[in-house]
Amino acid sequence: MQIGVIMGGISQEREISLLTGTEIMKNLNRDKYEVIPLSINTRFQLIDMVKSLQFVFIALHGNFGEDGIVQSILETLGISYSGSGVLSSALCMNKNISKKIFISENIMTPEWIMVKYEDEMNYNDAQILGYPLVVKPNSGGSSIATFIVNTKDELKESLIDVLKYDNEAMVEKYIKGDEITCCILNGKILPIISIKPKSEFFNYKNKYDQNGAEEKIIQLPQDIKEKVELIATKCWKIFNLEVYARVDMIIKAKEIYVLEINTLPGMTKNSLFPKSAAAFGLSYTELLDKIIQYSLEKDNK
Repeated sequence: MQIGVIMGGISQEREISLLTGTEIMKNLNRDKYEVIPLSINTRFQLIDMVKSLQFVFIALHGNFGEDGIVQSILETLGISYSGSGVLSSALCMNKNISKKIFISENIMTPEWIMVKYEDEMNYNDAQILGYPLVVKPNSGGSSIATFIVNTKDELKESLIDVLKYDNEAMVEKYIKGDEITCCILNGKILPIISIKPKSEFFNYKNKYDQNGAEEKIIQLPQDIKEKVELIATKCWKIFNLEVYARVDMIIKAKEIYVLEINTLPGMTKNSLFPKSAAAFGLSYTELLDKIIQYSLEKDNK
C-alpha cells in the first residue's frame, strides 16, 4: 500500500510537524508500505500531492492540520487518512468551544475568558478569575505562545504576544495540581502518563527537549484512576473521536480538570503517545500499524 506522510504545513507548529513526520516515516514498516514524504509549505500543494494515493498519514499540527480542513479535502478526494474526522478535529482545535462542551457535559475545566484581537481586555474579569492565569492562543498547540502571568502588566504583555499568533486569546485560571495525559487508541485507554516539567509548566521547550520534563507511567489510586478513565472515555464519545487521541488533565485534590483534547498527538521520539503505547506493549512500528488499520476500518463502517 502507498502511504503519503503529510508534514510541515503553514502553522506555527511546522517544525514539530516535520519532526513528527520524520519519525513516522522512519518507523513505518517498509515491508508493508511504500512510504512517500509529502512536505507542504502552502495550502495549494496538497491536492496535487495526494490525488494518486491510497492513504495519507497526517503528521501536521496546528491550523490546516488539526482543524478539520485537511481532513475535509481528503474526504472530498475520497482518500483515507489517519485520525479523527472533520467535525471532531474542528471542535477540539477550538479550545473555547471544547470547554463549552465540557461544561455542558459536566466535565470540569478551568474557568476562562476570551479576548479577541479587536477587543480590549476587561482586566476586572481577570481579577475575578484570580492570578496566576494561563494565557494562550485559542487554536494553538505545542504550548507555543503560552504564558503563566501573575500581574495585570504581565497579562497585558502576554496578550500582545498571543494575539500575534491567533485572533483569539484564552485567559484561563491556573490550576496548580498534578498534570497527566490519557492516550486513547481506538477507544482503549492506554497507560496514564504523569508530567512534571522542569520549569513552571509544560511549555514548548519541556515538551520537545530530551530532558525537559519527567514523564512517567503512573499507577493512580484506584478511585482516581477510574474517574480519569471515565472522563477520558466520555470525551472520546462526546466528541466522536476516532482512531487515536490524547486528553490532557490536571488532578487537584481528587478533582479532575480537562485542559484540552489533541486529535493529532505529537509523534516525535520524545512524544507522549509513543511512550504510553510502549508501556502498553506496542512498539512504535506496531502503533503506526494500528493507527493505519483503525483508520481504514472507520472508512468501511
